[in-house]
Amino acid sequence: MTPAFELEVETATTHHTNSANNGANDNQIGFKSRVSVIGSGSWGSVAAKLVAFNTLNLSSFHDELKMWVFEETLQSGKKLTDAINRTNENVKYLPGIKLGKNVIADPDLDNAVKGANMLVFVTPHQFIDNICKSLVGKVRSDAEAISLIKGMEVKIEGPCLISTYISEQLGINCSVLMGANLASDIAEEKFSEATVGYGNNREIAEQWVQLFTTPYFMVQDVEGVELCGTLKNVVAIAAGFVDGLDMGNNTKAAIIRFGLREMREFCKLLFSSVKDDTFFESCGVADVITTCFGGRNRKVAEAFAKNGGKRSFDELEAEMLQGQKLQGVPTAREVYEVLRHRGLLVVSSVCNSARDL
Repeated sequence: MTPAFELEVETATTHHTNSANNGANDNQIGFKSRVSVIGSGSWGSVAAKLVAFNTLNLSSFHDELKMWVFEETLQSGKKLTDAINRTNENVKYLPGIKLGKNVIADPDLDNAVKGANMLVFVTPHQFIDNICKSLVGKVRSDAEAISLIKGMEVKIEGPCLISTYISEQLGINCSVLMGANLASDIAEEKFSEATVGYGNNREIAEQWVQLFTTPYFMVQDVEGVELCGTLKNVVAIAAGFVDGLDMGNNTKAAIIRFGLREMREFCKLLFSSVKDDTFFESCGVADVITTCFGGRNRKVAEAFAKNGGKRSFDELEAEMLQGQKLQGVPTAREVYEVLRHRGLLVVSSVCNSARDL
């Protein structure tokens, strides 16, 4: 059964163009792209499932798909990587879902990306700094990357989108894929959609579309696509508070509306070229809605509120997510730092709450 996953493609400013090329044979007839997925949580495993289906069925790709796994020891005493390769399932983060017979789990990051000219980054954004530092000089100079990561790096000089960070660290182009994408729904092949943001190379965008689904083209911008995917997790934290305090659906609807409006204002603060239409795509309003009703950030924030804030987010994350990571809490801190740096903290009670998360 073909995964029910639809993509839109949006254009943007170019992040980075790598002039070096150690894949000179790539344009020759018969060349096949080799893909690696960097990450193996629930979303990473779903990404591997989608990509593996297409690499197995499209002649322009090598069948084998390597998926880098952060090695863990299961309660049974067995290694997670061994369990994935034996059962063809991520038994910890996506149990019961077959990933595809061509998926090979590999705990060695260098080996997982060796020879790949298409890299799919899908890890919690807290880990991307160490991953990129480990990969410097290890990836093909002509490789293309795509980020499915929702978050941003905050530096002294200002915020940095994850795709931009990957490009700067590794010297390769990096597109993005964002949308209303709950991993469990896509794993069960329920209909979903996403948006691809890319630079000036339409051919690369079409390759990413091939890897994930049938394309539907619209012209937008990458900054808006990626920031929407980042900021919606903060709104989901607020939605969880509403649920935990039993404040009702009217209040939750208001939170979603206010949240989407403030997402738009924050995006335009950082990138004036962001188009309003972006917020009405899958990466915008659709992602906000699905995350505020079904995502892990909402779930943990609800528990936080029900406990009256007496149990920390770190404690609840460890108990409820079993190795997965919250994105809304660190992103709220990062947004706070951006606003503080720009002298835009005007509502002290809200800002102090974000700072203290």
